[in-house]
Amino acid sequence: MLRCLTSGGRVCPALVPPFTLSPSWILKNRTEDRHRRLTEQRWRCSVRCMSSVAKRRRSLPSAFPVLERPLQPIHQHVYEANLRNSNACHKKFIELREQVMKGGGENAIARHTKRNKKLLVRDRLRLLLDDEDFLELSPFAGLGLPYGDIPSAGCLTGIGRICGLWCVFIANDATVKGGTAYPITVKKQLRAQEVAMQNRLPCVYLVDSGGAFLPLQSEIFPDKNQGGRVFYNEAIMSAMKIPQVSVVCGSCTAGGAYIPTMAEEAVMVHRIGTIFLGGPPLVKAATGEEVTPEDLGGAKLHAEVSGCVDHFAWDEKEAYDYTRSIVSTLNFQLPEEEEEGEEKMKKRTAEEEPLYSSEDLLGLAPLSYNHTLDVNMVISRLTDGSRFHEFKARFGTTLITGFAKIHGNLVGIVANNGELSYQAALKGSHFVQLCDQRDVPLLFLQNTAPTAALTLSTTQAEMNSNRLKAQGSMLSAVACSSVPKITVVIGGCHGADSYAMCGRAFDPNFLFLWPNARVSMAAPGHSGSLLPRDSEQEEEQRKKQEDDLNRRLEEESSAFFSSGRLWDDGVILPQDTRKVLRDCLDIIRQQQYQLSTEKVQQPLLRM
Repeated sequence: MLRCLTSGGRVCPALVPPFTLSPSWILKNRTEDRHRRLTEQRWRCSVRCMSSVAKRRRSLPSAFPVLERPLQPIHQHVYEANLRNSNACHKKFIELREQVMKGGGENAIARHTKRNKKLLVRDRLRLLLDDEDFLELSPFAGLGLPYGDIPSAGCLTGIGRICGLWCVFIANDATVKGGTAYPITVKKQLRAQEVAMQNRLPCVYLVDSGGAFLPLQSEIFPDKNQGGRVFYNEAIMSAMKIPQVSVVCGSCTAGGAYIPTMAEEAVMVHRIGTIFLGGPPLVKAATGEEVTPEDLGGAKLHAEVSGCVDHFAWDEKEAYDYTRSIVSTLNFQLPEEEEEGEEKMKKRTAEEEPLYSSEDLLGLAPLSYNHTLDVNMVISRLTDGSRFHEFKARFGTTLITGFAKIHGNLVGIVANNGELSYQAALKGSHFVQLCDQRDVPLLFLQNTAPTAALTLSTTQAEMNSNRLKAQGSMLSAVACSSVPKITVVIGGCHGADSYAMCGRAFDPNFLFLWPNARVSMAAPGHSGSLLPRDSEQEEEQRKKQEDDLNRRLEEESSAFFSSGRLWDDGVILPQDTRKVLRDCLDIIRQQQYQLSTEKVQQPLLRM
């Protein structure tokens, strides 16, 4: 069997039989052609065999030292203050989650299920996904907006397993405003597509939408990152060989009709699914003709006459069975799960769990920057066996960097432990480039200083200038690194330091907030640094401005305000962080199991 050594996509000549070394690479007689095909088959077989061997390889055993960070009596008063704040945030989290789970309310649910004979969106996901253990993205998006509450932005997005394969799903919730698309709905759909492209995940659309909310059309239709971008992304994803499947399980009108027609395969449900540019009322107004939705754009019409859809389903359950069948045709080869004995599994589980309880994280989630404990205490409650190999431990100690494993996945951790000083930024820049060199994913635990450093003297100006240069280096390192990045805001997300710690503008694969997190230019209570220093301004007037700004920062910096506007991928509870990180790392790793990713020719157009 030939060994697999390639150069520039061609087989190394030294390992190919002499008859394949023709200058033109064209073999004229049938015998030689048969030999060539046989050689290529053997080469492919070799690649498959060697890749299967690679899948059975194991990573290097962890020799990282244990991070001993138990709670000490001296920490108790800070821990208890943080715990009280976390419990209050948890209560708010539960209230908002219950509000989101109700969708559009009881009347809307009754109309959706009884009159329209449709399944609720979460029931649809139960039929589609392998289990209910999926990673939902931005569940609080759409709450507290100027134009009202839009629970879950009118659509559920997330990542779940279908036939063992992680897939992004985008599912309209027609109980919320009849499935009408608001600006936040479009933003949430675009973010889900971005996650699919960034991590090369198959994408499934469950379409049940009433079209755009016309009073806000100027915020939905015209701009680059608005409604039309959904269709642009579909085309780009297809060119990238990212599979897309669409299930029409409700209304699909006007621009929304392009979602199923641009997907690679489409399934449509009889009687409840419709696709048309203009519905029966528009036909009546334009031509005077009366036509039923089924005759104008129903499943039979599109499956038998127009060919817009590829699979006809009598009911929703059959539609999701078709979808699961389609996903099973995708060209992915997942690694085999090794069977392990009960004792070995217990031992492995014991080794992987941190030495300290994840419940401790509730008391380590800072109430404010002044209530922050050593970030190593957080790390020791997230990593396998609480093990951590620290990098540059004695230099730039206000930033912690090092390697650890989370559920067996090697990661590089960058965590704030104070202000991002000159030395800390240089250290962060070095470590990020090191992880990029070794192809190690990065985990940022962000808790930045509440305000930027003030310049009050020549010496301070010099220090701040050096710090700016070092932070610029770290910004460049983070922006240019090609490895996957996950950011968890465990405290403050303030000012330019948040960019160096891979904030939303620096395109992390995933970004989550703890409920206690604060996202703003400056933290509440520190607004003085944002106001101009005018000597002529009266002290009383300046104090009033400062108080007003602090009140606004208090309201607008909360994690739930941020998540309602989709500045993140969701609020997660501190004790769930390790599980969420495990799923994210698993999702990111899946792209290596797709067998064909390069596009050699233009994709064929759909009929």
